[in-house]
Amino acid sequence: MTDDILFERRGRAGLITLNRPQALNALNREMCLALHRQLDAWAGDDDVSVVIVRGAGEKAFCAGGDVVGLYHSGKEGTSEWEGFFADEYRMNLAIGTFPKPYVALVDGFSMGGGVGVSVHAPYRVVTDKTLFAMPETGIGLIPDVGGTHALAQMPGEVGTYLGLTGARLKAADCMYAGYGTHHCTSAQIEALTDALAEGSDVPETLNAFHSDAGPAPLEAVRDEIDRHFAFDTVEAIMESLSLGSDWAVAQRDTLMKMSPTSMKISLRALREARGDDLAGCLRREYRLVSAIKSGHDFFEGIRAQLIDKDKSPRWRPAALRDVTDEMVDGYFVPPAWGDLSF
Repeated sequence: MTDDILFERRGRAGLITLNRPQALNALNREMCLALHRQLDAWAGDDDVSVVIVRGAGEKAFCAGGDVVGLYHSGKEGTSEWEGFFADEYRMNLAIGTFPKPYVALVDGFSMGGGVGVSVHAPYRVVTDKTLFAMPETGIGLIPDVGGTHALAQMPGEVGTYLGLTGARLKAADCMYAGYGTHHCTSAQIEALTDALAEGSDVPETLNAFHSDAGPAPLEAVRDEIDRHFAFDTVEAIMESLSLGSDWAVAQRDTLMKMSPTSMKISLRALREARGDDLAGCLRREYRLVSAIKSGHDFFEGIRAQLIDKDKSPRWRPAALRDVTDEMVDGYFVPPAWGDLSF
């Protein structure tokens, strides 16, 4: 048992609270295991007809996984790295295949692992406080937790754009991109929770609270996103952006700060995710993160962003041209201990 995640019954609902507000509700391994166990229990409980997940505190739904913990475990060479990702990904699949309505109340930051706890649910409520991002290429990782599956299903090349740049989306853009299924104000979240616990029809209840999130800034640049991010190599995307509008050049400048290796393996994973199911994408992502542990860029990215906080990662290789196809291929082979099993 862990106090980092809380479970309670409220009426007909099973209520999950991610309870690490001081860490923006970042996921650790114990939380992933506990959430998965509880879903299994509630799946067979006839008194639970809906599951609701929320984050504690005022700022975050869930700002990701405990990457600093992973940094230290990877440095120490323990098996915690592989164990964490295996347990997290199995939890992601359990959410995606849960047989009852599962509602994510995304009121605050939702990044990385937080996306994995929400995006595979059939119902995802965003608010005026929601801030979505998959910023992994900036820390030498990939958009994982089934992120390649979710991003690949977004309209046009929006998912490619988000996965490579780590762009942050507010509520209107979350709705436009398909991350959010419903929108309400942050002030209504507690009332919505009670209504879901007391009501009998989840879609009807959500629709009763739903309101227009307003115009989506993404829509204004959608044509550019689809044009520039349609290529199958990062180099071609960068070249296209360089010849585009001021907005496009700004995206190129953003990509120039990211890990060249992460961008290349992420783009290939996003392309391979098209037409694949969630389990297949998670299995592929497990191959990638298993290989990343033996590399340089994740540890350098976390050092620069969260340890020393100099914001100046020294990627290796530092240039896209030095990340060869053979190097990329090496990330996509099964790890020595075998593929992830479900």
